[in-house]
Amino acid sequence: MAVRAIRGATQVDADDREQVLEATRELVSAVLERNALEHDDVISIVFTATPDLVSEFPALAARELGMGDVPLMCATEIAVPHALPRVLRLMAHVETPRPRAEIQHVYLRGAAALRRDIAQ
Repeated sequence: MAVRAIRGATQVDADDREQVLEATRELVSAVLERNALEHDDVISIVFTATPDLVSEFPALAARELGMGDVPLMCATEIAVPHALPRVLRLMAHVETPRPRAEIQHVYLRGAAALRRDIAQ
C-alpha cells in the first residue's frame, strides 16, 4: 500500500450551514467512491473554505459520514482577488494500492472550473 494525496473541491450557492454540510458530504463520498476507498483507508483530511464561507466547519460533514476517528482539520483558503467564491476544498491522505496516475481527483459543481484538466 502507498500513501497518496487526493484533491477535491466543490462550490455552494450561499454561505448556508446546510449547503456547506451537504456539499462536503457529497465531495467526501465522491472521493471515496471514485477511488474505491473505505473509511479505514483514510489517514487524514484537510479542508479549506474560501473566506466567504463561515456558517459551518466542513469537517463536521465528514464526522457525520462516520469519520470521527479520522484526523480532520479546517482552514481558510487565502483571499486571492477574483478567485472563485464559496469554494470548499479538501486534500485527503489515504492508503491505497493504486499508482499515483490512477488517483481520481474530484471537482464538483462550479469548482470543476478550477481544474478543467482533471475534473470529472
